[in-house]
Amino acid sequence: MTYAIIETGGKQIKVEPGRFYDIELLPVDENEQVIIDKVLLVNHDGEVQIGQPLVNGATVEGTVLRHLRGRKIIVYKMRPKKKTRKKQGHRQEITRLMIESISLNGSVVAKREEKPAEPATTEA
Repeated sequence: MTYAIIETGGKQIKVEPGRFYDIELLPVDENEQVIIDKVLLVNHDGEVQIGQPLVNGATVEGTVLRHLRGRKIIVYKMRPKKKTRKKQGHRQEITRLMIESISLNGSVVAKREEKPAEPATTEA
C-alpha cells in the first residue's frame, strides 16, 4: 500500500491514490489538476522516505471534484449573571480532491486504478 502525507491548509493529511479528501478551499476551478509538492512522507512498498521537512522530488497529483461548505458549527458565548449572550454560526469552505497519483523523483510510484465498467445484465 502506497501512501503519502501532505500538508495543505495548515493541516497534515494522509492520502492514497484513488480516494477523495475534503481539504481547505483551494483557489482552483472544478475538474482542474492540482499538483501538491508539500509532501512530508512517502511510503512505497514498505520503504518510508521522511522529509526534513519535505521529501525532495515528491509530488501528489489530484483533481478537484467540487467546492462545497462543511457542516455548520455553532459558537455560543455567555457571561454568567450578566444577561450577555452571543450566538454565531460558521461553515468552512472546503474542496473535495481526488488523488490521482503519487510521484517520487519524476517517476510515478502509485496511480489511481481505473475500474472497468461492468456490463449491464438483464434478466428476462
